[in-house]
Amino acid sequence: MYSQNYSLNSQLKIWMITLLVMIVLIILVGGLTRLTDSGLSITTWELFVGTFPPLTNDKWIEYFDLYKAIPEYKEQNFNMTLNEFKIIFWWEWAHRQLGRLIGLTVLFPMIYFTIKNGFWILKEYSIIFFLVCFQGFIGWYMVSSGLIDRIDVSHYRLSLHLVTAFIILSIVFWKYLNLTDIKINHINIQLNSIKFFLLLLFLQLIIGAFVSGMDAGKIYNTWPLMGTSYFPDDSVINDLFDLTVFDDQSLVQFIHRNLAYLIVIIYFYMLYFVLKNANINLRIPIFIIGISLLIQIVLGVLTILSGVKMIYASLHQINSVLIILSTLYFLYITKYKDNAY
Repeated sequence: MYSQNYSLNSQLKIWMITLLVMIVLIILVGGLTRLTDSGLSITTWELFVGTFPPLTNDKWIEYFDLYKAIPEYKEQNFNMTLNEFKIIFWWEWAHRQLGRLIGLTVLFPMIYFTIKNGFWILKEYSIIFFLVCFQGFIGWYMVSSGLIDRIDVSHYRLSLHLVTAFIILSIVFWKYLNLTDIKINHINIQLNSIKFFLLLLFLQLIIGAFVSGMDAGKIYNTWPLMGTSYFPDDSVINDLFDLTVFDDQSLVQFIHRNLAYLIVIIYFYMLYFVLKNANINLRIPIFIIGISLLIQIVLGVLTILSGVKMIYASLHQINSVLIILSTLYFLYITKYKDNAY
């Protein structure tokens, strides 16, 4: 009986780790799809028929003609050649294929494990499948916002798409942790700020998606000042309290910067608390969070100073995965007795 349970546990861990790697990969590809302005290259949902790419020149021309009908081509890429179109097409196509593959990687093992081990598997893991399906719908909902009267997708929908990806990532990672033997029995620490810290990280993901979706990172390419002052000189303080604040490129960049400063302050509070309590089991995890934050700040500054060079912007986004996962791990080991997701 023990051998059977151990074998199932090992298989479930492999399943979760596989999904984790695939989700990190699709976040990376999704970010590059956005940075290369490739997200609108496929103008139809193609839930099933889009599995295979264009295999003939006529099919390529058909896709290109569909792209020529949207505002992004008419107002921005009107000089684009078919070969240039193929480059952005492949990014979006790869992004969609990864999404399909993730869906299948959730569905088929879930069916297999449920048949073999009972409906508790379905109860435990079906939330991942439903969120992946929801993410596919949100992806098309995002793309459709850029097909009618604008050259880019809605930054609100882009943000929802990104945050949903990180929610799925977090659930998969937490379920993996629940399958491990992590038991740090002498940890007895009440660090409620970690939950607030995690909330701030997700809020920063939302604002970061706004920055990306609005190309707000290209407005002020100086640091630590925005131009010649701390507050953007093309705005006033009262604008921060206006309902349109999240549609203002300068203010969105300002909020993104200052939310990062707040996150660092909360981190140092947690670091002080851990060191003060002399709990050596928490030191390495809290230091890993700190290192990932430092890397994120450096990458953020380099992204701004470089005028949003692709390599820095992409690394800046993917490093946020490390911050989220290390924070979730830290939360897990401080709350292991109450670790049900």
